Amino acid sequence: MKYTTEIVVNVPREEFIKKMDDPENMKHWQKGLLGYELLSKNPGQDGAQMSLSYKMGKREMTLVETIIKRNLPDELYMTYDAKGVHNIQKNHFIEEGDKTRWVSESEFKFSGFGMKLMGLLMPGAFKKQSLKYMQDFKTFAETGKSVTNP
Repeated sequence: MKYTTEIVVNVPREEFIKKMDDPENMKHWQKGLLGYELLSKNPGQDGAQMSLSYKMGKREMTLVETIIKRNLPDELYMTYDAKGVHNIQKNHFIEEGDKTRWVSESEFKFSGFGMKLMGLLMPGAFKKQSLKYMQDFKTFAETGKSVTNP
């Protein structure tokens, strides 16, 4: 399953990247994030890995983020792996005056019957969650408002 989402954030690209690139800021725009753990000695570089733990409803989930291509401030490609799901994210950050257009290409590959069924029956849920994270980042970047203090 593939889809693209995009949003314009009303901050200059340099400020956008500074906020996006700090793992301590993730809790402010990724609702449900319990925490993260750096798994590599080269954080933020190609090949670096980080474990991310989330609570969504009553379900807890851990996934591993791997940086595939880091070419900031223009683009950042990552994969996310969890049980039954492999997600490829290609993020592009386009400077538009004093604003930043964030275009995210997502591809999900499912394994296991349950996840394949979920991908088939609820493809909109994945896109909706991606867009929600983007909207929450926009709010955090523009106003400083965190999802931890609704």
